Amino acid sequence: MPQKRGTEASQARRANRILHYPRLDTVMMIEDAIRDAKEYPSKRQLWLSLKRKVMYQTFLVVIDYLEHMNKIVIDRGKIIWIWDPEGVKRYLKSGLIVR
Repeated sequence: MPQKRGTEASQARRANRILHYPRLDTVMMIEDAIRDAKEYPSKRQLWLSLKRKVMYQTFLVVIDYLEHMNKIVIDRGKIIWIWDPEGVKRYLKSGLIVR
């Protein structure tokens, strides 16, 4: 069986040990923090900047979810908000074919 790498492996490890799932307001708070800042040098800095305290494990579950949903990208340790629904609408109206 091929060995999992990167995000898949970390998600598989966390899936076995998740103690607390995030509430919707927590997910939205983290999304807002990332969107407003555009990028953070590290997950830890983002976690420390949140308005409310969040367990680090719960925070990581949200980060994995946002990455899986293609709302963020983590590049060289930096978290960058990439989701642009208005841009998607413009491209679809222009005749772009999405596969």
